[in-house]
Amino acid sequence: MPDKNIPSKIHMEDMLKEEYERQHALLAAQPNIIQRFLEAQGKQLAEALLDNYPQVRFNLPDRVVCSIEQVDQAALVTIPNGQRNHTIGNFINRLRKEPLYKLLRHGLNELEQSPDRAVSVAASLLRHSTVLHMVYNTLPAGREVTYRTADEEETIASVPESDPRVTDSALTAASDAIVEEKGSGENGSKVLVPFVPYARLFYLPQWVAFGEDGELLVKSLEEADAHIRSMQRFMEVLFKAVALAPYISADKEYSKKRYGLLGQLVNQGRAMAIYQTQDIIARIKERAQAGDLNRGLRLSLPYFDDQELVLNHSNFEIIPAGRIMFVPAFVVRAVYQEKVKVSQDTRYNPSTRKHLMNLLDLLETAFEMES
Repeated sequence: MPDKNIPSKIHMEDMLKEEYERQHALLAAQPNIIQRFLEAQGKQLAEALLDNYPQVRFNLPDRVVCSIEQVDQAALVTIPNGQRNHTIGNFINRLRKEPLYKLLRHGLNELEQSPDRAVSVAASLLRHSTVLHMVYNTLPAGREVTYRTADEEETIASVPESDPRVTDSALTAASDAIVEEKGSGENGSKVLVPFVPYARLFYLPQWVAFGEDGELLVKSLEEADAHIRSMQRFMEVLFKAVALAPYISADKEYSKKRYGLLGQLVNQGRAMAIYQTQDIIARIKERAQAGDLNRGLRLSLPYFDDQELVLNHSNFEIIPAGRIMFVPAFVVRAVYQEKVKVSQDTRYNPSTRKHLMNLLDLLETAFEMES
């Protein structure tokens, strides 16, 4: 059955692309000194957005090239001093937990609706410069990658395709290795450590913490968690950019970075949840053998939510508090009950639900054989 939403989606993409190209052409039409000024102001706004400052000040340029009513040709129009300096946000907004990007978006919208054509154009150029800085200058560049979906239920491609260009050695490729410091002072040295072939199938190999079989590739789970957080911050930058200027989604670099990192984050987030689930299973068995589970047991099972792009937890009770001897069948029963709840919970999208159900299967299988 054809998707009725496809024509409207294509129409929306065309509109975004048209707006992106219009803003790009408008920025290119500005004198170099104005472009440099907008770049500096855009950088300042981008940094404030990413660090979620309670307040940010910015200036519009003293003049911009724009079209004027009843004049066919674009002209350099001066912006009055009284309309150049602006402040967005305050500490009251921080107390109300209002994110700066929403306040800035509202402020720029108001400026773009100004009856003064030069003020309106300058505000749109500043918005454009800000999101360009966010996409191009605050995020690392990655590799050309191709992902596929695990099955038909998946909406996010997160399984890397094999690349014949990836070889067993990466010692001569700077993009395929990381420099590690060995020692300190005069005895210190730098060692080029190549990424494993599986990591080099992803957009940013330096943030790949789990291998193809779920093995830990980094030194600790804390380091793996740091990699996950780095990828989440990367995606947050893209989210704030498109929230500030939806048309930036038509930019090729934005699309490349979003595709490359989104698939990697989902892949590694799920691998993290599987690794932690296996660790939970091992600790339960260890404590059961030591007779340390006879006063109750509650589980907080991690899973990766591919809508929120975060590790969440499914909390449920295995044994109520009290003097009840632990037997593996209690785990199997509790997992079955949790599966029923998850299958009916509309808060999960199909792919997240399937991922969580697979984790519950791991837990059930581990204790089913012992019950």
